[in-house]
Amino acid sequence: MSRVGYRGEGHPLRVLFVGFGNVGRTAGEILQDPKRYPGVADLDLATVGLITRTRGCLANPSGVDLPRALEELKTRGRFAPDHPDRTDLDGLTAARTLDYHVLVEISPLNVAARGEPAISHVRAALSRGRHAVTANKGPVAWAHEELCALAEEKGAAFLKETTVMDGVPVFNLAERCMQGCRVLEIEGILNSTSNWVLAGLEEGLSLEAAVRVAQEAGIAEADPSHDLEGWDGAVKVSALANGLMGGELTPDQVERVGMSHLTPETVASARTRGRRFKMLCRAWRDEEGVLKGRSALEELPLDHFYASVSGAGAALTLRTDLLHTIRVVEEGGTSLVPTAYGVLSDLLALRDRMNF
Repeated sequence: MSRVGYRGEGHPLRVLFVGFGNVGRTAGEILQDPKRYPGVADLDLATVGLITRTRGCLANPSGVDLPRALEELKTRGRFAPDHPDRTDLDGLTAARTLDYHVLVEISPLNVAARGEPAISHVRAALSRGRHAVTANKGPVAWAHEELCALAEEKGAAFLKETTVMDGVPVFNLAERCMQGCRVLEIEGILNSTSNWVLAGLEEGLSLEAAVRVAQEAGIAEADPSHDLEGWDGAVKVSALANGLMGGELTPDQVERVGMSHLTPETVASARTRGRRFKMLCRAWRDEEGVLKGRSALEELPLDHFYASVSGAGAALTLRTDLLHTIRVVEEGGTSLVPTAYGVLSDLLALRDRMNF
């Protein structure tokens, strides 16, 4: 049974978390509930560090008391001032100095800083021959090629399953089940906030009201502009293109068409013409082999496959040379359990690789 990061006997997988918001806390709660989630009950972790920007930081070479840390976050919103494992380490210093097997990077994405400081955290871990798991899309969108090369040089793993479509095994599907198969084109609905807001507009809500509904449901961020202007989609396009198509495409190279100009009247007019608005993400190579990307609002006929993707759902289409067209669909609500599972699935893969 997992000791969920508490001190114990044996040889647990030593993990450093940089960032520990909702996804990290959900992962911790999953590990504390082995009866409900028996599939991860034997994931034996020692959490040697919990480094956050706003909630405080903890570090202990024997493993912090994760149940206590989770309870403090639940009741106080931050780690207690008298917690015995309090530290003033920042993420980069922790990545460079603490003794761990795996760095889990789940800090918030910083688009304006082009994926930093998450890229530096992952780079620091890989440079030491430590494995890295990222749920932060920045390292994959802005530095994938560099970090993969560094991981190979150092004999480490760089895993990224949670960066797109929560924990749905998109990258694992391609890497483990499609050997020798080339992904030629990627297309999908990958941003749940915009999809949710578009549904609200169809119901006659204003854009502002639809955003409020999405925020109340836990779908939209306090500032949803990255979602509505296509930035989140652009980052995911880059992550997929780099991870599945061997590209080096950054989000600022992805064409964006946002939806902030939409009104319920515009959406209703499209419906009278048998059409529906959707935010679509695409990556492809042009005739000269140059990788292109697009994250844009488009009008689709109502019988189009993507027109049926509703609410917080997501869908991804991979067009390949040997398997033709593959579609992956995620239907779900607002739970963070699938996202947290993506992090845990990468840790399970590393545990098996390291024979822990």
